[in-house]
Amino acid sequence: MTTNNWPTGQWTTNLFDCWDDSSLCVKTCFCPCVTIGEVVEILDQGTTSKGHACLLAYAMGTIQCGWIYGRRYRRKLREIFKLPEAPYSDTLISCCCCVCGICQEYRELKNRGTDPALGWEGNVEKWKREGVTVPPIPTSAMIR
Repeated sequence: MTTNNWPTGQWTTNLFDCWDDSSLCVKTCFCPCVTIGEVVEILDQGTTSKGHACLLAYAMGTIQCGWIYGRRYRRKLREIFKLPEAPYSDTLISCCCCVCGICQEYRELKNRGTDPALGWEGNVEKWKREGVTVPPIPTSAMIR
């Protein structure tokens, strides 16, 4: 498990490293709502399902407001891991580089020990099997 291999306060990959995982890049390019749904389920610790998040992202995208949803969760990820708002602001990335931003967020979760494709419950089961006592994502409701 790679939970503690990455220092807090530093992104594990660059924004434009999309092709590091080509299947993720292609999936996100053609179905960004699916990838963001997976990310949101993890960041909301299972309180928002992947399907619900996917539908909400799609609905907001159809009225040209998807960037608001993307920005919210990018900020949440940054706050959890104390990551810098770099190389650009969350708003600019969510508006102009949304596919790259979503891929980076997914990779960040994966590199820190969470597999967004498994969903929240799948990751909880995986952590139990691996004997992880402190999950990579803080489970306290005190997250701001």
